[in-house]
Amino acid sequence: MPSYVITGASKGLGFEFLRQISENPNNTVVGIVRDKPTALKKVSEELSGRSNIHFLQADLTDYNTIKQAVGDTATLTGGALDYLIANAAYVSQWDAYDSIGTLTYSGEKPQEFEDDLLKSFKVNVVANIHLLNQFMPLILKGEAKKVVLLSTGHADLDAIRLFDLDVATGYAISKAAMNVAVAKFSAQYRKDGVLVMSICPGLADTGQFASATPQQLQSAQGLMGKFQQYAPNFTGPGSPKDAVSAVIAVWEKASVDNGDAGNFVSHYGNKQWL
Repeated sequence: MPSYVITGASKGLGFEFLRQISENPNNTVVGIVRDKPTALKKVSEELSGRSNIHFLQADLTDYNTIKQAVGDTATLTGGALDYLIANAAYVSQWDAYDSIGTLTYSGEKPQEFEDDLLKSFKVNVVANIHLLNQFMPLILKGEAKKVVLLSTGHADLDAIRLFDLDVATGYAISKAAMNVAVAKFSAQYRKDGVLVMSICPGLADTGQFASATPQQLQSAQGLMGKFQQYAPNFTGPGSPKDAVSAVIAVWEKASVDNGDAGNFVSHYGNKQWL
């Protein structure tokens, strides 16, 4: 029975990973969430009858709760883990629509910028490093031995410089840093047959623009225009279902033997982000 751990499994892409992977009753699926009662309610309403879904309550930034989740996962899976899907992340709304200079100097909010950037780094880098380190003993005992971090095309230097992608500074910086950490994990564990890699799911509609102001929506429209320059066939955010299906297809095809260890790719399995 293949076993999976998915962080941030209560909503968005995390819940979609949970939904698709748990369709196979032979899969044991463990969702790590901050609000277990709400997650259980959502599953009872939308995925009723799936006894292969288990939720563990933990906060990605709380080392001890993740440590407890590792122990509980070992109990559920017999001491091993096949797939770790590091989906949970902090996606700042504070810097999502403005350029770096506007946030720090033109906006005269240097402290807010620093605080938000450090939060992005703590959640998206430090907490995920702890997560991978703590679950690695179970992965080493698993059959598939696959660790996948969800990343973003915003972390690609060529895309930023060629298309002037000047927004989402903290998110982009933190995800780029985590991509390096992924490569470092791969450098250590590739010899043990562990595939550690980053995959960008593309732009999926998870309600990220629902609370945007008219001014922020105008900025988002400008970003969409840049995306269309990058990918002329791009028509807007896709569905979480399609994004997750594509990401799963990439990691199922990927392997250490194929040279995918430590790589950072898109949902197409290459460097085409949209």
